[in-house]
Amino acid sequence: MFACFVGAAAFHSAMMWRRGVRAIVFGQTDKSDFLLVPLVLAIAYTALAGTFGLPIAPALVRPFWSSRVPGWLGLVLCAAAVAGIVATLQSFGDSFRVGIDEFKPDKLVTGGVFALSRNPIYTCFLMLLAGLFLVHRNVVIAVAAVLFTLAIHRQVLREEQFLASHYGGEYEEYRRKVRRYL
Repeated sequence: MFACFVGAAAFHSAMMWRRGVRAIVFGQTDKSDFLLVPLVLAIAYTALAGTFGLPIAPALVRPFWSSRVPGWLGLVLCAAAVAGIVATLQSFGDSFRVGIDEFKPDKLVTGGVFALSRNPIYTCFLMLLAGLFLVHRNVVIAVAAVLFTLAIHRQVLREEQFLASHYGGEYEEYRRKVRRYL
């Protein structure tokens, strides 16, 4: 599911690039964004290690509980997150960016899923992390999910600051009408 989530964003970015729009601006405004890379790698490796028996310390992947029932809920959350990212990318159109594009920002998107949440991609990412935790239920995913949640909230606050300064009253009106997450 994690690969589907990332793959959807990568595919959309590639299609934008073919139309001359640079969607990946990650780390341009703040190099600390790259601190997320080890978290993504930890989540990916832990999921792969648990699934395919790759080398990893058993204590790191030991499940917190033995019931598999929460795992099914986790799969549902992951599937909803992937569906949500597809809907969000469709709503975004050519305004999608990974990072803050201070040099060529596109129009403010307020329609589609953005009428329900100002940050639907981040909301979907948080759903995906919750789903992954319920599926894998181990300490690595738990710690990475908490750190990612904090990093996502930090990014949302940074983006809100940029949007308020760039779009002014249009963004403030949108902010008053639509919640930050859900």
